[in-house]
Amino acid sequence: MASKFRKKKSGGAQQLSTASLPDIVFMLLFFFMVTTVMRETELFIKNKLPEATEIKKLEKKSLVSYIYVGPPLKKYQGTFGTEPKIQLNDQFSKLSDIKDFIIAERDAKDEAEVPFMTTSLKVDETTKMGIVTDIKQELRKVSALKINYSSKAKVKK
Repeated sequence: MASKFRKKKSGGAQQLSTASLPDIVFMLLFFFMVTTVMRETELFIKNKLPEATEIKKLEKKSLVSYIYVGPPLKKYQGTFGTEPKIQLNDQFSKLSDIKDFIIAERDAKDEAEVPFMTTSLKVDETTKMGIVTDIKQELRKVSALKINYSSKAKVKK
């Protein structure tokens, strides 16, 4: 008895190997996870920071609470006018809301970190100092005495 072996004829192009496909997908996923920056707050105000020559970076940004001040963007001027407004997180706020904002920020932190918390004022360069003084008075009421004024570095020409 003789056995016959037949070769099957391939009926087209060879199939593409998908063995490395999971590696490529995870590599792309890792790349986008590393390079993507999450936006913390959507600004509803114009916030062009003033320039300064003597600036210092903050050490731990996780201990910083931001208060934004400036005139509303054009799309909000019909509702809120053109006078400078205070923005806490993602909403317009009143001076009286600052106390609750700072207390909530403190409650979200560990008790050991509270003395190192900083309040950063990001004030538009066209804003008058009156509203900034009012904000500082409100911060004093809740003993938030560590204040930072945010600015951008002045470009030397």
